[in-house]
Amino acid sequence: MSTENQNIPEEIDLGILLKKINGFFGTVAFSIFKGILFLKKNSLILIALIVLGGVLGYYLDSENSYDTNIIVTPNLGGTDYLYSKIDLLASKLKENDKAFLMSIGIKSDKIALIEIEPVIDIYSFVNSGTTSENNTQNNPNFELMKLFAETSDINNVIKDKITSKNYLHHNIHIVTISKITEDEIVKPILKYLNTDEYFGKLLDVSRDNINNKMIKDEQLITQTDSLINTLTRNISNNNKSSNLVYNNEDNQFNQLFEFKNKLINEIAFKKIEIINLQLFIKDISTVINIKNTKGTNGKMKLILPFLFIFLFIFISIFISFYRKQSSKLNNI
Repeated sequence: MSTENQNIPEEIDLGILLKKINGFFGTVAFSIFKGILFLKKNSLILIALIVLGGVLGYYLDSENSYDTNIIVTPNLGGTDYLYSKIDLLASKLKENDKAFLMSIGIKSDKIALIEIEPVIDIYSFVNSGTTSENNTQNNPNFELMKLFAETSDINNVIKDKITSKNYLHHNIHIVTISKITEDEIVKPILKYLNTDEYFGKLLDVSRDNINNKMIKDEQLITQTDSLINTLTRNISNNNKSSNLVYNNEDNQFNQLFEFKNKLINEIAFKKIEIINLQLFIKDISTVINIKNTKGTNGKMKLILPFLFIFLFIFISIFISFYRKQSSKLNNI
Protein backbone atom coordinates (compact mmCIF):
# COMPACT_ATOMS: atom_id res chain seq x y z
CA MET A 1 0.00 0.00 0.00
CA SER A 2 2.85 2.30 0.88
CA THR A 3 4.65 1.40 -2.38
CA GLU A 4 1.61 2.37 -4.47
CA ASN A 5 1.42 5.72 -2.66
CA GLN A 6 5.09 6.40 -3.45
CA ASN A 7 4.52 5.72 -7.17
CA ILE A 8 1.62 8.21 -7.42
CA PRO A 9 3.76 11.41 -7.15
CA GLU A 10 6.19 10.01 -9.72
CA GLU A 11 3.33 9.35 -12.17
CA ILE A 12 1.96 12.86 -11.53
CA ASP A 13 5.41 14.44 -12.08
CA LEU A 14 5.85 12.45 -15.30
CA GLY A 15 2.46 13.60 -16.55
CA ILE A 16 3.26 17.22 -15.80
CA LEU A 17 6.59 16.86 -17.62
CA LEU A 18 4.91 15.37 -20.68
CA LYS A 19 2.36 18.18 -20.70
CA LYS A 20 5.17 20.76 -20.55
CA ILE A 21 7.04 19.07 -23.38
CA ASN A 22 3.89 18.91 -25.50
CA GLY A 23 3.20 22.54 -24.66
CA PHE A 24 6.72 23.55 -25.69
CA PHE A 25 6.56 21.76 -29.03
CA GLY A 26 3.07 23.11 -29.54
CA THR A 27 4.35 26.64 -29.00
CA VAL A 28 7.24 26.05 -31.41
CA ALA A 29 4.90 24.60 -34.02
CA PHE A 30 2.50 27.49 -33.60
CA SER A 31 5.37 29.98 -33.95
CA ILE A 32 6.52 28.26 -37.14
CA PHE A 33 2.97 28.37 -38.45
CA LYS A 34 2.73 32.07 -37.62
CA GLY A 35 6.03 32.63 -39.42
CA ILE A 36 4.71 30.84 -42.52
CA LEU A 37 1.56 32.96 -42.41
CA PHE A 38 3.70 36.10 -42.03
CA LEU A 39 5.80 35.16 -45.05
CA LYS A 40 2.70 34.33 -47.09
CA LYS A 41 0.97 37.54 -46.13
CA ASN A 42 4.02 39.71 -46.91
CA SER A 43 5.42 37.69 -49.80
CA LEU A 44 5.08 40.53 -52.29
CA ILE A 45 6.84 42.96 -49.95
CA LEU A 46 9.65 40.48 -49.30
CA ILE A 47 10.13 39.83 -53.02
CA ALA A 48 10.19 43.57 -53.64
CA LEU A 49 12.83 44.02 -50.91
CA ILE A 50 14.98 41.23 -52.41
CA VAL A 51 14.80 42.82 -55.85
CA LEU A 52 15.46 46.31 -54.47
CA GLY A 53 18.41 45.10 -52.39
CA GLY A 54 19.87 43.18 -55.33
CA VAL A 55 19.59 46.13 -57.72
CA LEU A 56 20.98 48.61 -55.22
CA GLY A 57 23.74 46.20 -54.21
CA TYR A 58 24.68 45.59 -57.83
CA TYR A 59 24.91 49.35 -58.37
CA LEU A 60 27.11 49.78 -55.30
CA ASP A 61 29.32 46.87 -56.36
CA SER A 62 29.78 48.50 -59.77
CA GLU A 63 31.43 51.41 -57.94
CA ASN A 64 34.59 49.39 -57.35
CA SER A 65 37.75 50.61 -55.69
CA TYR A 66 41.18 49.57 -56.86
CA ASP A 67 44.55 49.37 -55.10
CA THR A 68 47.83 50.45 -56.63
CA ASN A 69 51.10 49.61 -54.89
CA ILE A 70 54.44 51.23 -55.71
CA ILE A 71 57.44 49.66 -53.96
CA VAL A 72 60.24 52.24 -53.67
CA THR A 73 63.69 52.53 -52.14
CA PRO A 74 64.81 55.92 -50.82
CA ASN A 75 68.52 56.52 -51.35
CA LEU A 76 71.02 58.63 -49.41
CA GLY A 77 68.97 58.54 -46.22
CA GLY A 78 65.90 60.08 -47.80
CA THR A 79 63.25 58.12 -45.91
CA ASP A 80 62.00 61.11 -43.91
CA TYR A 81 61.85 63.15 -47.10
CA LEU A 82 59.79 60.41 -48.78
CA TYR A 83 57.30 60.18 -45.91
CA SER A 84 56.89 63.96 -45.67
CA LYS A 85 56.17 64.21 -49.41
CA ILE A 86 53.53 61.46 -49.28
CA ASP A 87 51.96 63.08 -46.20
CA LEU A 88 51.78 66.35 -48.14
CA LEU A 89 50.07 64.59 -51.06
CA ALA A 90 47.59 62.97 -48.68
CA SER A 91 46.73 66.32 -47.09
CA LYS A 92 46.29 68.01 -50.47
CA LEU A 93 44.02 65.15 -51.50
CA LYS A 94 41.86 65.59 -48.40
CA GLU A 95 41.65 69.34 -49.08
CA ASN A 96 40.67 68.55 -52.68
CA ASP A 97 43.42 70.90 -53.85
CA LYS A 98 43.09 70.19 -57.57
CA ALA A 99 45.37 73.09 -58.48
CA PHE A 100 48.28 71.54 -56.56
CA LEU A 101 47.64 68.05 -57.95
CA MET A 102 47.51 69.39 -61.51
CA SER A 103 50.73 71.36 -60.91
CA ILE A 104 52.62 68.09 -60.32
CA GLY A 105 51.01 66.38 -63.30
CA ILE A 106 48.12 64.51 -61.65
CA LYS A 107 45.12 65.45 -63.76
CA SER A 108 42.97 62.54 -62.63
CA ASP A 109 40.36 62.90 -59.86
CA LYS A 110 40.19 59.14 -59.33
CA ILE A 111 42.41 59.06 -56.24
CA ALA A 112 40.52 58.34 -53.03
CA LEU A 113 43.49 57.66 -50.72
CA ILE A 114 47.28 57.76 -50.72
CA GLU A 115 49.48 56.52 -47.89
CA ILE A 116 52.88 54.98 -47.28
CA GLU A 117 54.02 52.13 -45.08
CA PRO A 118 57.27 50.21 -44.70
CA VAL A 119 57.78 46.80 -46.20
CA ILE A 120 58.81 45.00 -43.02
CA ASP A 121 61.88 42.93 -43.85
CA ILE A 122 64.09 42.50 -40.82
CA TYR A 123 66.69 40.48 -42.75
CA SER A 124 67.27 43.24 -45.30
CA PHE A 125 67.43 45.74 -42.46
CA VAL A 126 70.11 43.74 -40.65
CA ASN A 127 72.16 43.33 -43.86
CA SER A 128 71.55 46.84 -45.21
CA GLY A 129 74.96 48.10 -44.11
CA THR A 130 76.89 45.01 -45.19
CA THR A 131 79.50 45.37 -47.93
CA SER A 132 82.48 43.40 -49.02
CA GLU A 133 84.42 45.03 -46.20
CA ASN A 134 82.31 43.81 -43.31
CA ASN A 135 80.01 40.91 -42.56
CA THR A 136 76.60 40.80 -40.94
CA GLN A 137 77.98 40.30 -37.42
CA ASN A 138 79.97 43.54 -37.70
CA ASN A 139 77.02 45.50 -39.09
CA PRO A 140 75.72 48.27 -36.76
CA ASN A 141 72.10 47.34 -37.59
CA PHE A 142 72.74 43.78 -36.44
CA GLU A 143 74.19 44.99 -33.15
CA LEU A 144 71.28 47.40 -32.72
CA MET A 145 68.70 44.62 -33.17
CA LYS A 146 70.58 42.43 -30.68
CA LEU A 147 70.43 45.25 -28.14
CA PHE A 148 66.70 45.82 -28.72
CA ALA A 149 66.00 42.10 -28.45
CA GLU A 150 67.69 42.00 -25.04
CA THR A 151 65.93 45.06 -23.61
CA SER A 152 62.39 44.94 -25.08
CA ASP A 153 59.90 42.98 -27.15
CA ILE A 154 61.45 42.38 -30.56
CA ASN A 155 58.06 42.35 -32.30
CA ASN A 156 57.27 45.84 -31.03
CA VAL A 157 60.71 47.03 -32.12
CA ILE A 158 60.26 45.64 -35.63
CA LYS A 159 56.94 47.47 -36.06
CA ASP A 160 58.03 50.64 -34.28
CA LYS A 161 57.65 53.79 -36.39
CA ILE A 162 61.25 54.87 -35.89
CA THR A 163 62.64 51.44 -36.77
CA SER A 164 60.31 50.91 -39.71
CA LYS A 165 61.58 54.03 -41.47
CA ASN A 166 64.99 52.38 -41.73
CA TYR A 167 63.76 49.44 -43.79
CA LEU A 168 65.07 49.19 -47.32
CA HIS A 169 61.73 49.16 -49.17
CA HIS A 170 58.53 51.14 -48.65
CA ASN A 171 55.09 50.75 -50.20
CA ILE A 172 53.16 53.73 -51.55
CA HIS A 173 49.55 52.56 -51.40
CA ILE A 174 47.03 54.36 -53.62
CA VAL A 175 43.27 53.70 -53.65
CA THR A 176 41.34 54.80 -56.74
CA ILE A 177 37.62 54.73 -57.52
CA SER A 178 38.22 53.25 -60.98
CA LYS A 179 41.00 51.76 -63.06
CA ILE A 180 43.97 53.95 -63.88
CA THR A 181 47.05 53.95 -66.09
CA GLU A 182 50.61 54.55 -64.93
CA ASP A 183 50.77 57.77 -66.95
CA GLU A 184 47.75 59.16 -65.06
CA ILE A 185 49.00 58.82 -61.50
CA VAL A 186 52.06 56.61 -60.95
CA LYS A 187 54.57 58.41 -63.16
CA PRO A 188 53.56 61.93 -62.02
CA ILE A 189 53.95 60.89 -58.37
CA LEU A 190 57.39 59.36 -58.97
CA LYS A 191 58.45 62.45 -60.90
CA TYR A 192 57.20 64.67 -58.08
CA LEU A 193 59.22 62.67 -55.54
CA ASN A 194 62.39 63.02 -57.62
CA THR A 195 62.29 66.74 -58.42
CA ASP A 196 64.32 68.01 -55.47
CA GLU A 197 67.31 70.09 -56.59
CA TYR A 198 69.47 69.38 -53.55
CA PHE A 199 69.05 65.63 -53.69
CA GLY A 200 69.54 65.68 -57.46
CA LYS A 201 72.98 67.25 -57.00
CA LEU A 202 73.73 64.81 -54.18
CA LEU A 203 72.94 61.90 -56.50
CA ASP A 204 75.31 63.23 -59.18
CA VAL A 205 78.16 63.59 -56.69
CA SER A 206 77.50 60.13 -55.22
CA ARG A 207 77.54 58.48 -58.65
CA ASP A 208 80.78 60.26 -59.55
CA ASN A 209 82.38 59.13 -56.29
CA ILE A 210 81.35 55.53 -56.91
CA ASN A 211 82.65 55.58 -60.49
CA ASN A 212 85.98 57.04 -59.34
CA LYS A 213 86.24 54.40 -56.63
CA MET A 214 85.53 51.64 -59.17
CA ILE A 215 88.26 53.01 -61.47
CA LYS A 216 90.75 53.03 -58.57
CA ASP A 217 89.76 49.48 -57.60
CA GLU A 218 90.29 48.27 -61.18
CA GLN A 219 93.72 49.91 -61.24
CA LEU A 220 94.59 48.20 -57.97
CA ILE A 221 93.46 44.86 -59.40
CA THR A 222 95.74 45.40 -62.40
CA GLN A 223 98.65 46.29 -60.11
CA THR A 224 97.94 43.26 -57.94
CA ASP A 225 97.93 40.94 -60.98
CA SER A 226 101.23 42.46 -62.10
CA LEU A 227 102.75 41.93 -58.66
CA ILE A 228 101.54 38.33 -58.53
CA ASN A 229 103.05 37.64 -61.98
CA THR A 230 106.37 39.20 -60.91
CA LEU A 231 106.51 37.15 -57.71
CA THR A 232 105.62 34.00 -59.67
CA ARG A 233 108.50 34.55 -62.13
CA ASN A 234 110.98 35.29 -59.35
CA ILE A 235 109.99 32.18 -57.44
CA SER A 236 110.23 30.07 -60.61
CA ASN A 237 113.72 31.39 -61.41
CA ASN A 238 114.90 30.85 -57.83
CA ASN A 239 113.64 27.30 -57.79
CA LYS A 240 115.39 26.50 -61.08
CA SER A 241 118.71 27.88 -59.89
CA SER A 242 118.71 26.51 -56.36
CA ASN A 243 116.63 23.33 -56.89
CA LEU A 244 114.61 24.24 -53.76
CA VAL A 245 110.90 23.73 -53.22
CA TYR A 246 109.24 27.03 -52.23
CA ASN A 247 106.76 26.88 -49.38
CA ASN A 248 103.62 28.81 -50.45
CA GLU A 249 102.56 29.37 -46.84
CA ASP A 250 105.58 31.65 -46.22
CA ASN A 251 104.91 34.09 -49.05
CA GLN A 252 102.43 36.89 -49.65
CA PHE A 253 100.39 35.12 -52.35
CA ASN A 254 97.45 34.41 -50.08
CA GLN A 255 97.26 38.02 -48.94
CA LEU A 256 97.42 39.28 -52.52
CA PHE A 257 94.67 36.92 -53.68
CA GLU A 258 92.47 37.91 -50.73
CA PHE A 259 93.04 41.58 -51.49
CA LYS A 260 92.16 41.03 -55.16
CA ASN A 261 88.97 39.13 -54.31
CA LYS A 262 87.99 41.89 -51.91
CA LEU A 263 88.37 44.47 -54.70
CA ILE A 264 86.36 42.33 -57.14
CA ASN A 265 83.50 41.96 -54.64
CA GLU A 266 83.59 45.68 -53.92
CA ILE A 267 83.31 46.52 -57.62
CA ALA A 268 80.34 44.16 -57.97
CA PHE A 269 78.65 45.83 -55.01
CA LYS A 270 79.33 49.30 -56.47
CA LYS A 271 77.79 48.32 -59.82
CA ILE A 272 74.55 47.40 -58.06
CA GLU A 273 74.72 50.62 -56.07
CA ILE A 274 75.04 52.63 -59.30
CA ILE A 275 71.82 51.04 -60.61
CA ASN A 276 69.96 51.92 -57.41
CA LEU A 277 71.26 55.49 -57.54
CA GLN A 278 69.60 56.26 -60.87
CA LEU A 279 66.88 58.07 -58.91
CA PHE A 280 66.70 59.52 -55.44
CA ILE A 281 63.42 57.66 -54.82
CA LYS A 282 63.95 54.51 -56.88
CA ASP A 283 60.85 52.54 -57.87
CA ILE A 284 61.39 48.79 -57.57
CA SER A 285 58.02 47.46 -58.74
CA THR A 286 54.55 48.79 -59.51
CA VAL A 287 51.27 46.88 -59.49
CA ILE A 288 48.16 48.79 -60.52
CA ASN A 289 44.39 48.18 -60.52
CA ILE A 290 44.10 45.44 -57.91
CA LYS A 291 40.36 45.11 -57.30
CA ASN A 292 39.57 45.68 -53.64
CA THR A 293 37.54 42.73 -52.31
CA LYS A 294 38.11 43.38 -48.62
CA GLY A 295 35.17 43.76 -46.25
CA THR A 296 31.87 44.31 -48.07
CA ASN A 297 33.44 45.35 -51.38
CA GLY A 298 31.83 43.37 -54.20
CA LYS A 299 29.37 41.67 -51.82
CA MET A 300 26.63 44.29 -51.47
CA LYS A 301 24.35 42.53 -53.97
CA LEU A 302 24.12 39.67 -51.44
CA ILE A 303 24.23 41.68 -48.23
CA LEU A 304 21.53 44.28 -48.96
CA PRO A 305 18.63 41.86 -49.69
CA PHE A 306 19.24 40.03 -46.37
CA LEU A 307 19.64 43.34 -44.56
CA PHE A 308 16.35 44.73 -45.94
CA ILE A 309 14.47 41.54 -45.04
CA PHE A 310 15.93 41.52 -41.53
CA LEU A 311 14.95 45.15 -40.97
CA PHE A 312 11.44 44.53 -42.28
CA ILE A 313 10.91 41.51 -39.97
CA PHE A 314 12.39 43.38 -37.00
CA ILE A 315 10.16 46.40 -37.56
CA SER A 316 7.08 44.17 -38.02
CA ILE A 317 7.77 42.30 -34.77
CA PHE A 318 8.33 45.58 -32.94
CA ILE A 319 5.06 47.05 -34.24
CA SER A 320 3.17 43.87 -33.26
CA PHE A 321 4.70 43.92 -29.78
CA TYR A 322 3.90 47.60 -29.35
CA ARG A 323 0.25 47.10 -30.33
CA LYS A 324 -0.20 44.17 -27.94
CA GLN A 325 1.30 46.10 -25.05
CA SER A 326 -0.83 49.15 -25.86
CA SER A 327 -3.96 46.97 -25.96
CA LYS A 328 -3.13 45.46 -22.54
CA LEU A 329 -2.56 48.91 -21.13
CA ASN A 330 -5.92 50.16 -22.42
CA ASN A 331 -7.75 47.16 -20.88
CA ILE A 332 -6.41 47.84 -17.40
